[in-house]
Amino acid sequence: MEVEKRKTAKYLRDKLGGVPEKAKENLKEFNRIKKLILEALGEGDMTIKQLTEKLDMPIYEVTFHLMSLVKYGLVVTGDIDDMDEYYTYKLKK
Repeated sequence: MEVEKRKTAKYLRDKLGGVPEKAKENLKEFNRIKKLILEALGEGDMTIKQLTEKLDMPIYEVTFHLMSLVKYGLVVTGDIDDMDEYYTYKLKK
């Protein structure tokens, strides 16, 4: 068997018979929530608590997606609030 460079994704796709439906659904859901968070932060800096209230989502879900957006450089950490409890998050410029 000859090894082809840079063909890992193609090999796996062919071997597995395509991308699993669950992976497609997860990506769609992530993109939906990402869009909501980015739109909310477009209005101004917000804390995780403010985002959960605005988006009407559980705090664990907002935190997970927000930290993913921080990890990939779409969102950055801002200042800490007046009560020294929460950091604000804002869109990266």
